[in-house]
Formats: sequence, C-alpha cells, structure tokens
Amino acid sequence: MVLADLGRKITSALKLLSNATIINEEVLNEMLKEICTALIQADVNIKLVKQLRENVRSVIDFDEMAGGLNKRRMIQSAVFKELVKLIDPGVKAWQPTKGKSNVIMFVGLQGSGKTTTCSKLAFYYQKKGWKTCLICADTFRAGAFDQLKQNATKARIPFYGSYTEIDPVIIAREGVEKFRLENFEIIIVDTSGRHKQEDSLFEEMLEVSNAVDPDNIVFVMDASIGQACEAQARAFKEKVDVASVIITKLDSHAKGGGALSAVAATKSPVIFIGTGEHIDDFESFKVQPFVSKLLGMGDIEGLIDKVNELKLDDNEELMKKIKHGQFTLRDMYEQFQNIMKMGPFGQIMGMIPGFSSDFLTKGGEEESMKRLQKLMTIMDSMNDQELDNLDGEKLFFRQPGRVARVARGAGVSIREVNELLAQYKKFAQMVKKMGGMKGLFKASGDMNKNVNPTQMAKLNQQMAKMMDPRVLQQMGGMAGLNNMMRQFQQGASGKHGNMFNFTDR
Repeated sequence: MVLADLGRKITSALKLLSNATIINEEVLNEMLKEICTALIQADVNIKLVKQLRENVRSVIDFDEMAGGLNKRRMIQSAVFKELVKLIDPGVKAWQPTKGKSNVIMFVGLQGSGKTTTCSKLAFYYQKKGWKTCLICADTFRAGAFDQLKQNATKARIPFYGSYTEIDPVIIAREGVEKFRLENFEIIIVDTSGRHKQEDSLFEEMLEVSNAVDPDNIVFVMDASIGQACEAQARAFKEKVDVASVIITKLDSHAKGGGALSAVAATKSPVIFIGTGEHIDDFESFKVQPFVSKLLGMGDIEGLIDKVNELKLDDNEELMKKIKHGQFTLRDMYEQFQNIMKMGPFGQIMGMIPGFSSDFLTKGGEEESMKRLQKLMTIMDSMNDQELDNLDGEKLFFRQPGRVARVARGAGVSIREVNELLAQYKKFAQMVKKMGGMKGLFKASGDMNKNVNPTQMAKLNQQMAKMMDPRVLQQMGGMAGLNNMMRQFQQGASGKHGNMFNFTDR
C-alpha cells in the first residue's frame, strides 16, 4: 500500500470513533485492527505494528476512565503519538553552523539517487541564503561527474571534480580545501556507490571520510526497498559515523512505511525526503508534521516556513484595502502568483488542513496547478479597469459583453469566466466582512499585530460556516480553526501579510 492510501486508511479507521454513538472496547478493537492492517500493507515491520497496538491498548482503559472524559480525543491522541514514535528515533538532527565551513559527506548504494539528492540539498541551502558548493568524489560510476556538473550548472551552484584524477580521496581533499579557503558554508561531497554492500565500497568511504573530516555523514536510501532499509542503514552506520538519513523516491506512490520505520530503529534521524525528480521535490522532514499531513491534518509550521521563504515586500496598499473591506481581481491575481512561487502545488496543499488526501496524488497536483494557471490566464485577458474595479463582479454582471470578450481572449468558455467571478465574489465578501467589522483592526499598522481577538473569533465563525463540514472536522472543529489562524498570525510577519490574508479568506 502506498503512502497516500495509508493516510486515507488510517483516517478512515479514526472516523469509526467519530461515527460511533458509544466508544467501547468493540469500537477501539475495530479501529486498531484497520490501522494495523493498513500499516502492514504499507510494509511496516509487523513487530513494530504489534507494539503500536499494545501501546494504544495500554493507554486506554475503559474501566478506569471517568465518565466525563473525552474518550474519542484520548484515543485519537494515543494513536497519533504511537504513529510518531514509529518513525521517530528520538535523536536530534545535526544542524549546520552559519559563518563556518560545514562539510557534508553523502554515502549510499548506487541507484539510490545520491547525486541528485546532493544537488537538491545544495539548492535547498542556497535558497535559504547559505554559500553552497558541490564536490564529485565518485570516480566509480561513469557519468557521475557529468551528472553533478549538469545539476550544479542548472542551479548555479559552484562545483569541483575531475575527468583525469581517479583517486576519489584526492578529489575530495582538494575540493574541500579549495572551498574552505573561499569561505563556503555548505560543502557537499558526493561519494561512490556500489550495486551492493561490499568491502571495497566501505573502505573507500572510510578513506574519504578520514581525508575531509565531515561534520555530517548522510546516508541516502531508496524508499522502494522497504524493510531491507534497516539492514542497509545498520551496515553503513557500523562502518562510518552516519549522523543523518535522507530517503529518496518517497512520493505518494511509494510504499514507504518500511523505510520510515526501519530508519527509526537505527537511531539516525531522517532530515529530508525526496518526493520527485525535480530539484525542488525535496522536503525538510519533521516527524509530527509528516504524520499530520499523512492523516490530512496539514502542516501549519511548514506552510508558514514556505510563506516566509517568499521574502515578499511590504504590501501596504493591499493592507489598506483590506482594512476598508476592498479586494480587487488584481489582488486575487497577485495572491495566485504568490502560491505559484511557494513550490510544488501538492506539497503546499498537503500543508493545509483537510487537503492532503485530495492533493497527495500527482494527478491531483497537476490538475490543481493547471486550474490555477487557467484562472490566471482568464485574468490576463482582463483590462486594467476590470482588474482594478472595487466591484469587479458587478461590472461584469452589468455588462455581459465583457465576459464574452474575456472568454474569447483566454480561449475558455463563458461558464469558466463566470466561475472565476463567483470565486472572486466569495473572496471579496470575506474581505468586506473583515473591513466592515467594527474594531477588527485596533490601530493602524501591521494587521498581524493589531487584530482585535474578539472580532477575529467572530470572523473565524463566519469562515467555518463557509467551509466543507468534513474539512472543518479534520481540522479539529472550531478549536482547530482558531488555533490555525492564531499560528498564521504569529508565524506570518508584517511583510508577509498579503499571503496571510489570502489564506484567511
């Protein structure tokens, strides 16, 4: 069973609690049976699954529970904690130090995606403002240096390697020395792999490690090999001091339960996961948000990080409009642009509570991205008067000829233009409610610092009425919605206010 299906199966099992009128042993056993079956089908070790079941059962004792206790919430919480424990080794992940040269050495078998992952990690840190570089010390595989060179050139990352030198130790040492002298902060060394674990591979790894004295050794493994990951990870850890793990090919179609649970057993934390072939198909791995996304509960922390990465300029004009309850089609267009900048659409939607089950599949991601692009194409066919009109929807309603003109220009049907206008009308109505609420903004300035909590609570109630009840339930009801909005207010600084406001509507 692939990860997307695993998430849906566990969520479905947990819904047995919501649908039951009385929570008793029978309901608990049925729920645990479905969860355990799903985990085993996803290739999680049967001993670990048995342990999870026993741990949940030990926490829930119906005879000892007081009558007023929320049994549903207690059971859900116990299941969540055990799923986290299943893939969490309890070891703090290594972090690079800003302002110094951090040498990161990659190890793993050939075919695990090691070279591509090196480029992804370098690109990840480069986006965050680190001075990064790549070294190809893989002289075993033909074409390894060409592959790294191509990836690095495309991402504009400095690299080092050789077509003539055959000793990987010399290449690694020279590369690290060169980049240290040039004050690079993240120095990534790609090493040779083999088709299987053998002495020559481990001996070479050890020699390279001794030559460059890495701060962090990363073991790269392929999620598709399942429970075999555990023996692999242990073998590498015994030979060199593996401090971190990156799992590749862990998209929604991967049967990744075996890989995730096997790594936890080796006490080496997973720091990133590769979710596709592109350089930005790469996610920082945190256990609790990962389990939350798997169960359709979103990842607010990750979403806020993505917003902060945009480094958007202050948008005082938009803030002023929102305070007065104004929102134009151009404002909506700009918010769509911001979403497009945030990365793979499936990743972003998976971070929003209630969406992961719909957007974890590649088909859903492609369709959603096309839908967003189509909406922007429709707005590209509008003129300035239409985009900047404070009552854009009414303007089109009064003059239907405008709808026909935009449809022809965008190559879409009149119905599709009207659907866009209906969506815009919903957004504009929410903004008007925000602007029209007396005392919502306590003072001029940054919305995130000056929102009246009482009025925001009222606004959240209105939002809840507009939402799909199933999505609201997955978020934890009104309490979950309020908590999400609180986190957005805290996590989105003033200069990111425009994205906060789009999410709010």
